[in-house]
Amino acid sequence: MKAEDIKNLKIAIVGAGYGGAAAAKALSLLGADVKVYEQAPQMGEVGAGIGLRPATMARFRQWGIFDAIAKVSSASDYFEILTATGEPIMKDTWPEFGDEKQTYLIHRRDFIEALLGVLPEGMVQLGHRLETIEDKGDRSVLTFANGETVEADLVVGADGIKSAVREQLFSDKGPVFSGEHAYRVVISADNAHGMAVDDNLRMYMGRGTKVYLLPLRHRNQMSFDITALNPDGTWAPTITKEELLKTVEGFDERIVGIARDLDIDTVNIRAVYDIDPVDSWHTDSVVLMGDAAHSMLHHQGQGANSAIEDAGALADALAQADSVKEALALFQATRKPVTDELQRISRQGWSEEEVNDVFPGQKPAAQAQV
Repeated sequence: MKAEDIKNLKIAIVGAGYGGAAAAKALSLLGADVKVYEQAPQMGEVGAGIGLRPATMARFRQWGIFDAIAKVSSASDYFEILTATGEPIMKDTWPEFGDEKQTYLIHRRDFIEALLGVLPEGMVQLGHRLETIEDKGDRSVLTFANGETVEADLVVGADGIKSAVREQLFSDKGPVFSGEHAYRVVISADNAHGMAVDDNLRMYMGRGTKVYLLPLRHRNQMSFDITALNPDGTWAPTITKEELLKTVEGFDERIVGIARDLDIDTVNIRAVYDIDPVDSWHTDSVVLMGDAAHSMLHHQGQGANSAIEDAGALADALAQADSVKEALALFQATRKPVTDELQRISRQGWSEEEVNDVFPGQKPAAQAQV
């Protein structure tokens, strides 16, 4: 679209998470009139760590916000996968993207604060829970629970796994339980039993449990995450300290020690859900992105990265296409094959032998072995 046409676009983004905030930055750089509507009265994020891949960091560099993200993160050179007792399975560098070679490990709260911090004041409107969206073809009308009504030329549904935009316009299928729980906590590096030795991600796996150690050494902390099989699909289940310890029985004694030291009240406990692939992400003036479009299990560590990639691809499509309608079709054609595959791979109940098959884009198995 021509620059003057994009500048006349009124864009409403529903949701101020990673995807919504990134989309707001990318689309506002094109000159569009962007507003973000977030249902929460104030922003907050679960205390855990994530990794921002080289392709994601390349987008941040393109948008001029690389330094804002890098200064609250730690740069990782490689990741390592080990057995429960610490025997190496795989060690590899991150998939490079242009000049970017490192994955940046960051606390979720720091990440969302950094993203929101690079948006103009007033762009994000808190306390706006979407009640209805009416698609009128070339524009849409949003009605919020606080009584406010907004009309926009383009609506971006970035409202997460329980997306109201998706449910009302695209699919009434609900989230799908994976049969797993995730237990996440951030601890002091001083309490990591000597396991926060560098800035590289390590995953220990055995008997249906995966333990992720993600150093946040710029904070002198480490994100300690356990994914374990559990049939309880309650969104926010309750478990005892004894049940938590049972998930890491037989693991490296240092991991058991970390788990034993935890205050269970500080652990974020969640059942793990994703969604089935959605057939279509867009109409002529409404589009889904991020978890609203393709929520995936966290085994690939690609949820936040995929949302950022979506934001970049959406901005690219608007700049390249002749109309909003064409841009949304181009966006889906670019991103959906990628995320469909990531959703599929992330659902695999993989074993040690399958590791090389479920980390796409890495080196061949012969090169990946330690």
